[in-house]
Amino acid sequence: MSLSRKKSLDSLMAQAADSEKGLKRTLGAWSLIALGIGAIIGAGLFVRTASAAGEHAGSAVTISFLVAAVGCAFAGLCYAEFASMIPIAGSAYTYAYTTMGELTAWIIGWALVLEYALGAATVSISWSEYLNQLLGGSIPFEWCHSPFERALDTAGVMHHGIINIPALFILLVLSLLLMKGTEESATVNSIIVFIKVAIVLVFIAVGWHYINPANHTPYVIPADAPPVQLRDGTFYSYEGFFRHGWGGILSGAGVVFFAFIGFDAVSTAAQEAKNPAKDMPRGILGSLLICTILYILFSWVLTGVAPYTDFMKAGKEASVSYAISTYMHGFGWLSTLVTIAILGGFSSVILVMLLGQSRVFYTMASDGLLPKVFCELHPKWRTPYKSNALLFVFVGLFAGFIPESVAGNLTSIGTLFAFILVCIGVIILRKADPSRPRPFKTPLVPIVPALGVIVCTAMIIGLDTKTQLTALVWMLIGLLIYFGYSKKHSKLQ
Repeated sequence: MSLSRKKSLDSLMAQAADSEKGLKRTLGAWSLIALGIGAIIGAGLFVRTASAAGEHAGSAVTISFLVAAVGCAFAGLCYAEFASMIPIAGSAYTYAYTTMGELTAWIIGWALVLEYALGAATVSISWSEYLNQLLGGSIPFEWCHSPFERALDTAGVMHHGIINIPALFILLVLSLLLMKGTEESATVNSIIVFIKVAIVLVFIAVGWHYINPANHTPYVIPADAPPVQLRDGTFYSYEGFFRHGWGGILSGAGVVFFAFIGFDAVSTAAQEAKNPAKDMPRGILGSLLICTILYILFSWVLTGVAPYTDFMKAGKEASVSYAISTYMHGFGWLSTLVTIAILGGFSSVILVMLLGQSRVFYTMASDGLLPKVFCELHPKWRTPYKSNALLFVFVGLFAGFIPESVAGNLTSIGTLFAFILVCIGVIILRKADPSRPRPFKTPLVPIVPALGVIVCTAMIIGLDTKTQLTALVWMLIGLLIYFGYSKKHSKLQ
């Protein structure tokens, strides 16, 4: 059946061979780990932590991070096996094409748009918020928010957003950098990663002395927690299973899961790794481990310094700077330094997300499932420059006109769906081709992949209904494109 036709591993390995026409192999193990950390530490840590704590988990957001990390660990082990044995761009899309067939590969490739493209849009929106924080709020609300957002100023006047111009600016700058080359982009990313990890460690070390034990009591949001008044004058209620208690912790895990999506972005650069068999597992699992430790420590300090209800009010966007300036007196310099580091950190996240999306599209176009323009390489730079240009337009539409919370939750659900299919793919390929050389093996198959499927599915269930329905509509649009264009133009046709 044409819908289940698969690419052979032998053809993939031939495609992965380095040539003058292919992507350039320039990345080592440390560059890959830096790419992972560059994508992981960003909006997920500095924005989504406060969002999950304020809306769902309270101080127990640390447990939400643990739940999300466990799901990522199971999926990360599966990614590491695939990335080491199939060193080609495309990530989960490529793995699905080999194990489950073309239709499933298309679905997962379409889901990756939610992960990478909307991930870049989400972080660019957060970048805009922190830039305005650094400039003392001098950017008018109308020009740094989407048309769907509004807020009351101190004089009681309601302001409505028009377009998020700073978000579009940073997307343009980084898209141009990616067009220039992967090695240059990786160098810039590594510098930014060093700076932002150092700032995170400084915040943890200094903020530890300002933790108020009362903010960690009760540790989990109780069922009778009073509602919180928001900036627009409405109230947020903690009634409902997924807004308090263990249900809130699970829902919080789905929200902060956005913070972990960077490690699988490493797999999209497999075709540009110098020694993918060894370096890909190190890049994927190394970046995941380092960031998990930092996340738990960071969220413990942040919710200890400021009560979780504050993150629903004044500190919602620039929560870290707010906590420092409000509760850590005498460290105003740290607030400014953190904001600058966050801007750099967000930039590296956007960079890796745009890199990942362009590489997925590059592979899909090479297979004929997308128009050829997405896999055309620049004659000198050997980068998919036209794809980067088109992505800037697409991502820019979301960044300029869609709120951060909507784009962020859609990113999480797209990522979770991709993780589920990768875990299933490992089980299928172990049975279908058990003798194939595997430089890295996922342990305890099928237990580890099955646990990955269970945990990731639970986090999808924990997300809000609106996000789930929007993702379903997105998938239906993808199926229309597949049956209208991709199925007829597939090179396996």
